[in-house]
Amino acid sequence: MTLATLSDVLQPALKGGYAVAGLVTLGWEDMRAYVTAAEEENVPVILQAGPSCRLHTPLPILGKMFTHLAEAASVPVVAHLDHGYTVEDCRVAIDSGFTSVMYDGSRKPLAENIDETAAIVEMAKAAGVSCEGEIGFVGYSGGEGSAGTDPEEARRFAAETGVDAMAISVGNVHLQQDKEGGLDIDRIRAIESVTDTPLVIHGGSGVPIAQRMMLAQHSKICKFNIGTELRMAFGAALRQAVNKDPARFDRVSILSETHAPLVSATRKVLKAFKGETPC
Repeated sequence: MTLATLSDVLQPALKGGYAVAGLVTLGWEDMRAYVTAAEEENVPVILQAGPSCRLHTPLPILGKMFTHLAEAASVPVVAHLDHGYTVEDCRVAIDSGFTSVMYDGSRKPLAENIDETAAIVEMAKAAGVSCEGEIGFVGYSGGEGSAGTDPEEARRFAAETGVDAMAISVGNVHLQQDKEGGLDIDRIRAIESVTDTPLVIHGGSGVPIAQRMMLAQHSKICKFNIGTELRMAFGAALRQAVNKDPARFDRVSILSETHAPLVSATRKVLKAFKGETPC
């Protein structure tokens, strides 16, 4: 069994000069492809259940799916709750076998975010589970704007909550489809100068590949969340499979043709975080 906590995989990354991918899942097809890709690249992987995934599949079922894949995997697999907005979200995830929870209080005032996140950390650690928090709201492409993380607030947040990983807002945007943006390196350097907590980038799909590689090797950013670009790869493969034979209706047959393309796309993502140029 290779089920791991977030801390289990991020602390070696912090010391070793690489990053681990937090891959946003929506269903069995993508989570299975992510684990296959991680095995082929021989790297750990973080399977993430975000809000849209949880709307589709209940947390207890997702926990069993993640655990099943981890038990058969040859690499460490983290079962991670992404963007838990309430204590109950995190409690249900922990009870469902998740090994890591992310509490998102980033829209709240600093003191409230610290107090609530610290309580989740205490609950998680009592269960042997890791906890990620967020300081500085990360916005959405075409939606809410980001609020950049203040380094002094990040220092306080890390010190007073005891989180195992800290998501920061440094020019990253959720759901960004292109890689034309870039992260604020000066702000990253200022944050990492005041904390030894592993840092997390949400909205990693919008970060240029060269910058991902550089930061994975030469910063305290140890986790990049990737969702949009792999959803796009899955969607393209699914569309091709459906259009190839309009008379075909068996979804198992159709979905099976998404596996190899998604594994290939995921391997390219994983290569960058271990310092290899994707083919």
